[in-house]
Amino acid sequence: MKCKPSNLFFRILFIVYIAVVAFLCFANFSKVEDAPKFFLGLPFDKVVHFCMFFPLPFLGLKSYDKYTETIPHALASVIVVCAFCCIFAGLTEIVQGMLPYRSEDVKDFGVDCLSIGIASVIVFCIDVWKILHPKRARAKSSKRR
Repeated sequence: MKCKPSNLFFRILFIVYIAVVAFLCFANFSKVEDAPKFFLGLPFDKVVHFCMFFPLPFLGLKSYDKYTETIPHALASVIVVCAFCCIFAGLTEIVQGMLPYRSEDVKDFGVDCLSIGIASVIVFCIDVWKILHPKRARAKSSKRR
């Protein structure tokens, strides 16, 4: 099975994004100035975690072109990608707990999973819309070309 150039681009982008998230989770930022404690009334650390993990389901599904032709296949694809992303988020927290300069926080994992879950629901809705309105979806994508 040949990979379309756009799929290859998104696969590379997905791998690079995972590497960047891993770097941000594992790097030693002790010499960097302290970040603000709150952003719009929310703990800044949790906002960062939410933003870091939100794109993963979009990139994961786009990189493997899992926009399917039936709703059950779309649901299965989203569940698999969501599970992979949550496992990745859990592993980052476990590794952080092993590093002497970082700490693991179950609340960070919860925010990561919340972010992944919300993004996965959005991706699923987009996929279902494409399944139910194939002519509109094709017309919009052909206008962009």
